[in-house]
Amino acid sequence: MNHTLKNKRALVTGGSRGIGAAIVKRLASEGADVAFTYSSSLDKANDIAAAARSLGIKVIAIQADSADASAVVSAVDRTVREFGGLDILVNSAGVLAMGPIDTFTLSDFDRTVAINVRAVFVATQAAVKHMKEGGRIINIGSCNAERMPFQGGGVYAMSKSALQGLVKGLARDLGTRGITINNVQPGPIDTEMNPDKTEFAEMLKKQFMALPRYGTVEEVAAMVAYLAGPEAGYVTGASLTIDGGFNA
Repeated sequence: MNHTLKNKRALVTGGSRGIGAAIVKRLASEGADVAFTYSSSLDKANDIAAAARSLGIKVIAIQADSADASAVVSAVDRTVREFGGLDILVNSAGVLAMGPIDTFTLSDFDRTVAINVRAVFVATQAAVKHMKEGGRIINIGSCNAERMPFQGGGVYAMSKSALQGLVKGLARDLGTRGITINNVQPGPIDTEMNPDKTEFAEMLKKQFMALPRYGTVEEVAAMVAYLAGPEAGYVTGASLTIDGGFNA
């Protein structure tokens, strides 16, 4: 542990699997106390909590559906109550629903917006009430905010594009308070949602990638840790892409 984030208190939404879980572990390895939310995967949440706790930091696993605004606010409030404050918020919870416009359901649209956009706003609004100068807000967006090269991804791309506008505007609101807010925009990353060893993955690597491989969750977590740390104090309102050249 290099303890870059020692004495910092973090909340990661959607932290029980995939990119979110890697972020929890990375922030813990940097010395931060970490709370994270999970929707239904209790066993996975317990495993992540145990792994982070083994690094000698405090960990809280909070069951909360990010589609429920009150649950998101409660997660922030519990983190502040048990840790005594909040320094870092990572909005990692997200869903991916794809389909042609003719058949895309309104319920899928509403859930995508509720989790990928509204929950980010709700968590941020609740968190900044407790943040002091040096606070960090980091959203997990997507390279698809800037490029959606195949059919069926319009609603997902829209939801991630919304985060770009949000951080640009909120950077102005929060800058005078010394709080930064940024997006991390992953490209194809090896997760349960988008595994590396599939025909779809091979197509992406051959047709769209400058680096012909998928990224790892640890690589995304490293960029998040940079933005959460002291060296990124002059970075705000930005959308940083980590996509192996998908958008190049």
